[in-house]
Amino acid sequence: MGRNLTQKIIGEHLVSGEMTPGAEIALRIDQTLTQDATGTMAYLQWMAMGLDRVRTELSVSYVDHNTLQMGFQNPDDHRFLRTVAARYGIIFSPPGTGICHQLHLENFAKPGKTLIGSDSHTPTAGGVGSLAMGAGGLSVALAMAGEPYVIPMPKVFRIHLTGRLQGWAGAKDVILRVLQMLSVKGGVGAVLEYSGPGVAGLTVPERATITNMGAELGATSSVFPSDDQTRDFLERMGRSTDFAPLEADPNAAYDHVVEIDLDAIEPMAARPHMPDLVVPIRELDGLVVDQVAIGSCTNSSYTDLKTAALVLQDKHAARTTDLLIAPGSKQVLKLLNREGLLDALLDSGARLLECACGPCIGMGGSPTSEGVSLRTFNRNFEGRSGTQDGQVYLVGPATAAQAALHGRITAPSTWGPAPDKPLLPPDVPSIRRQFIMPPDSPEKAASVEILRGPNIVPLEEFPPLPETIRAQVLIVLGDNITTDHILPGGAAVTALRSNLPAISAYIFNRVDPEFVARAKKTQVGIIVGGENYGQGSSREHAALGPRHLGVRVVLAKSFARIHKANLINFGILPLVFSNPEDHGRMLLGQEIELTGASLIAGPETTLQTQDGTGIPVRHDLTPKELEIIKFGGLLNLIKARKK
Repeated sequence: MGRNLTQKIIGEHLVSGEMTPGAEIALRIDQTLTQDATGTMAYLQWMAMGLDRVRTELSVSYVDHNTLQMGFQNPDDHRFLRTVAARYGIIFSPPGTGICHQLHLENFAKPGKTLIGSDSHTPTAGGVGSLAMGAGGLSVALAMAGEPYVIPMPKVFRIHLTGRLQGWAGAKDVILRVLQMLSVKGGVGAVLEYSGPGVAGLTVPERATITNMGAELGATSSVFPSDDQTRDFLERMGRSTDFAPLEADPNAAYDHVVEIDLDAIEPMAARPHMPDLVVPIRELDGLVVDQVAIGSCTNSSYTDLKTAALVLQDKHAARTTDLLIAPGSKQVLKLLNREGLLDALLDSGARLLECACGPCIGMGGSPTSEGVSLRTFNRNFEGRSGTQDGQVYLVGPATAAQAALHGRITAPSTWGPAPDKPLLPPDVPSIRRQFIMPPDSPEKAASVEILRGPNIVPLEEFPPLPETIRAQVLIVLGDNITTDHILPGGAAVTALRSNLPAISAYIFNRVDPEFVARAKKTQVGIIVGGENYGQGSSREHAALGPRHLGVRVVLAKSFARIHKANLINFGILPLVFSNPEDHGRMLLGQEIELTGASLIAGPETTLQTQDGTGIPVRHDLTPKELEIIKFGGLLNLIKARKK
């Protein structure tokens, strides 16, 4: 039996473990990326390891999230990141250069390479055949130190594509269809590997849109083969030497197969407030739209924005609809300007935003109260836009532009003939000189002074696992709780990412404003969740904040991959109900007791409640993960081993 594409890349990078689904494997990591919302904490963790230089082939520090410089906090973080990059051999991308995933695709991603990034949408690079994974900042810091990345060996799902996209259908509609079929937890523990005759008709920017939103399925990664489309893209980016062909063996085996006929794909939308609540656009005909936002790491490429520009050209957006456009990089902006398409966007009444994440993470561009916002983004979680009751729909660029023109959603059958699919020109302008390269010698790097602002607070040390955990239930939650629920985004909160005590004051503040006060009063707490707890962003602060507030256990029906890893990294026990119906027995304020030794001894134990009854719980932690928990977190374990 041959190997699939995922197995080939993993096999080339396997440091230890068996390639059996669910078994623990350790992978050599070639590249890392960070962004500024997660990067400062990642680099504080990196510096705590005491190394002189990163040990990866390539590491890049991007600034694209906290670009609103309101007060000193964000500018200080950017200065810190710039000096850290110079000191330790990391490429630095200044604010305004672009969104990390778009920039990495254009400039650094390579077929067959492994990449982890402290952002959940790192799998965007799978569009060129990279095995790219989102991770917590500490995992990225360890990879920069040359340590392997440890994960359960994923299953591999084959997404078999036939046919060719027709009319107004686009790549965003393909991944929305996958979400409709599999749900927001349908990819947990798996890599989504795209194959079949339909792949050849998808350009790299289209593929990157699809791999980007694999994160919304909870997938470990998503990956396309490296073929003639990949070669063409890399040549146009001036990187022909980075091309390497890569595909699955003809007789490769898969754990699951999903068939998708691209001929049948039509414009789609994800309704509020979850990316898998997908319906055809025609079913939303007539819905009044207050705002349209085009951009994000999902749909901010040149081809995406050219699609929107061709729809809007020589027309004006409805006067009742705000239109916001954020290009993914300065390269995209230069291409649009060169072709006169920037004029088409500006003349339509659009507001042109900085080349950054912007409204996608609630960093400006919030809709009106109860406003309907059509966004080409990847997430529509409640409150993520910055407006708690905003009604956010996820759509592709063509759908967004049509809605902006009419001020409402209209049926695609009324749009007329679709324009030809935009393709990258052969002479794409390089923006490589925008990056700040580190000094070319360790001696020069060693002389760089790392500059910290007053908001950059040193990491605190967490105590190890006690013999007995006596805790109080701080909150009881339902299914599909996201990291946005745990720790909201937006300008006010993300500016505090370097200050754990300050940012911890916002934990669950949009879900239960009394949570923080309750946690501080009880000192040792337990969080109770439902299915797919912790889905969404990789932000490790959603684990660090509760840890700072004394949370030692999270008990749920199931966990999202990255958040579970973050909980382990910071010494919080991720336990699951042996009987999911016992979730209903957990009450706010309930006292529980758990013996740490029983968890080390075996995966099954009993959580004792104050009324004397027991609730059976279990874990699936590996011996290494149990050791991390025992020491109170991964940094504690690393420091103990150095002594």
